[in-house]
Amino acid sequence: MGEKPVSGGVWPTVKPFINGGVSGMLATCVIQPIDMIKVRIQLGQGSAADVTKTMLKNEGFGAFYKGLSAGLLRQATYTTARLGSFRILTNKAIEANEGKPLPLYQKALCGLTAGAIGATVGSPADLALIRMQADATLPLAQRRNYTNAFHALSRIAVDEGVLALWKGAGPTVVRAMALNMGMLASYDQSVEFFRDNLGMGEAATVVGASSVSGFFAAACSLPFDYVKTQIQKMQPDAEGKLPYTGSFDCAMKTLKAGGPFKFYTGFPVYCIRIAPHVMMTWIFLNQIQKVEKKIGL
Repeated sequence: MGEKPVSGGVWPTVKPFINGGVSGMLATCVIQPIDMIKVRIQLGQGSAADVTKTMLKNEGFGAFYKGLSAGLLRQATYTTARLGSFRILTNKAIEANEGKPLPLYQKALCGLTAGAIGATVGSPADLALIRMQADATLPLAQRRNYTNAFHALSRIAVDEGVLALWKGAGPTVVRAMALNMGMLASYDQSVEFFRDNLGMGEAATVVGASSVSGFFAAACSLPFDYVKTQIQKMQPDAEGKLPYTGSFDCAMKTLKAGGPFKFYTGFPVYCIRIAPHVMMTWIFLNQIQKVEKKIGL
């Protein structure tokens, strides 16, 4: 964030997309076990400690990286499109603003738009990731047994139709918009507070602002993430009837059955998962940009 807009040539245009995707993939390699625990909690497998003990006992350490290929594919699509389009949008907005820094609401609008674009592109990989992570919680007869992300995508397309790859895309897009809104707006405000009001150094400012950003990103997006997970992992009953007719039906039934706090099931783990991913994505991105400058890219 805070890059000066550049123009001319193909590389300046594609660089934000490539850098964003690579930084997101590196962060995912670290965060994947926490993300797996978060999904299992949302599926009713118990607390974080219970889920961890059960997975280690019954499935082994490798189970924490179940669906990693789908997670990396998701970052290669979602984060590539999200961060790349965000950079393009903000650069265009800065140009329209005669080079002046953007006000907060314009950055937030750019984040909302970029989140929607990224989620639309990355929805199929996100569906594959959720199904692979949830597979071990299903009865043996109902398990899909996907071997990797591409196997999952091809099976879904063949068995359920190509459009099924975007099952749950609606809540996925809304969640991404909420997450980016919370992440970008709170990050910019926190940077100004820590740096200008508290006089903190660069490293402390980045860590502090990223932590605050991660909390608000989680708080804004978890209800949508919960509904999205329920929609994407649902299975028809013996009569072929699905438990929910859509996202709104899922939200209303969840609200009626468990109240508003049901949407925040697994919030501590979700927050712990989001905050480090936000921090590491930007840290990796900054390191990539430093390397590029050294080699003259």
